[in-house]
Amino acid sequence: MQIKYNDRIINTQDGITINELLKDEIKKTNAIAARFNNEVKSLNYTLNEDGELSLIDISNKDGIRVYRKGLLFIIGMAIEELYPDARMIVNFQLSNALLCEFDNLNVTDEVIQNINKKVNEIVQKNLEIKKKSMTKEQAQDFYKNKTTSKGRLQLDLKTKKHISLYWCEDYFDYYYGILPISTGMLKLYEIIKYDRGFLVRYPSRKEITKLPQFKENKKLLATLDEYDVLHKVLNVPTVKELNEITRQGKIKDYILLDEALHEKKIANIADDIVKNDKIKMILIAGPSSSGKTTFAQRLGIQLRLNGIKPVTISVDNYFVERAENPKDENGNYDFECLEAIDTKLFNQHLLSLLNGEEIEMPDFDFEVGTKRYNGKKLKLDEDEILVIEGIHCLNDKLTALIPKEQKYKIYISCLTVLNIDEHNRISTTDTRLIRRIVRDKQFRGYNALHTLKMWDSVVAGEEKNIFPYQEEADSMFNSSLIYELAVLKDFAIPLLEEIDNSKPEFSEAKRLRRMLGYFESIPAEYLPSNSLLREFVGNSIFNVH
Repeated sequence: MQIKYNDRIINTQDGITINELLKDEIKKTNAIAARFNNEVKSLNYTLNEDGELSLIDISNKDGIRVYRKGLLFIIGMAIEELYPDARMIVNFQLSNALLCEFDNLNVTDEVIQNINKKVNEIVQKNLEIKKKSMTKEQAQDFYKNKTTSKGRLQLDLKTKKHISLYWCEDYFDYYYGILPISTGMLKLYEIIKYDRGFLVRYPSRKEITKLPQFKENKKLLATLDEYDVLHKVLNVPTVKELNEITRQGKIKDYILLDEALHEKKIANIADDIVKNDKIKMILIAGPSSSGKTTFAQRLGIQLRLNGIKPVTISVDNYFVERAENPKDENGNYDFECLEAIDTKLFNQHLLSLLNGEEIEMPDFDFEVGTKRYNGKKLKLDEDEILVIEGIHCLNDKLTALIPKEQKYKIYISCLTVLNIDEHNRISTTDTRLIRRIVRDKQFRGYNALHTLKMWDSVVAGEEKNIFPYQEEADSMFNSSLIYELAVLKDFAIPLLEEIDNSKPEFSEAKRLRRMLGYFESIPAEYLPSNSLLREFVGNSIFNVH
């Protein structure tokens, strides 16, 4: 058997594990997983065919996922030993940290101290973590007589043919994806008391040898809590409950309730705006596939109900001349940086409009890279308000000349609150990526491979230009819908299946397919015509494309 590793060929026998083959390399590089023939594999994976192999550390997005899951596993192991009746729930991700809580244990300083001590012991012992696969029937039999917190299997076995449990000594747990092969690989972490629970902090991909400074996200946390509380009232904390509702034919009622939550929140934001007559401008920003276009139009309806007419200005028409546009480190034009915007002209036009003057609006010609003036005039009436959407809208430098009291900033994102089970969360980024894959195919003619190839650069731009300013918002809107992945599933899976293992993006496509496989399908025709999700699947009542 021939294995290609780092541009060299290794001849070895069938049946050897990656760890056995590259033990010294793994230790030297601090690898936590591997990629074999474009699939992410455990370091205990057995090689039985020729292929290309590379090691993954936590600077890789797959590696940091493995590290996070490994930390949760050993924390669960510690809690099982210390507080066997406690149920840990993984709630949200906040600034290189996971926010967890207990539903039946008070989080005190003593509890956190005990957990930290026990986790440290587990790490220092460098215990082996093993994986055991079984059929769903075997899993049901196995769990039948278990009474510990993880003895209650929360996974919806009706969507699975097989289930794999991870074991360390006598502790077991289910985790979606790959785990490290030993507890000693998880030395860098911090567990601290926070809010109503505790934070599990871990390194960033940019600095893998130390923990980054934790940044408070109080407004973001409040927004997540708001939606989490409602979904708990509806008793839909995990995919298992959602699937049961779908099978029982009750999902239409839950769709209407979820959509009503959106409408109520949008109405509240509109009410907040109109009660302050100093506000002359609404600025909307959020990461890709948050549903900004539909949100802005639904907000416009609520504003009109309050006697205010929204007037939209596109920041895209205020790019600098192409020759003046900054370039990135690769020598390509950087259209996402703030310096790509002609902020001087933009602010002059905004001031003129707010002073009741008329302006001539530019149209930016992207082919030539210059502004065109085609006689398009704009003047604000007394009952009109400016609505501006763009990636820099939360950054005051975009509208530096406009007094703060005249601006109302809204941050919108798809902040997922539904989990696969209590220890396996669905990331906000994954939900947005699925939305983007479906929309790119439906309305832009791009296949899933194209979307996956450019997604990392999209996220990098968001981390630089949007996320640092999210706490500057006056309001936050969570555009997620508890049922949305069950609708997007039938659109996305066929697109992801087009990507084969000859492509580096295969591992990501397979991971997303597996995640969507946990959901019972919900027909798109159940969606209301004004649903924000229609922006991605089509047939929206709004002009969103």
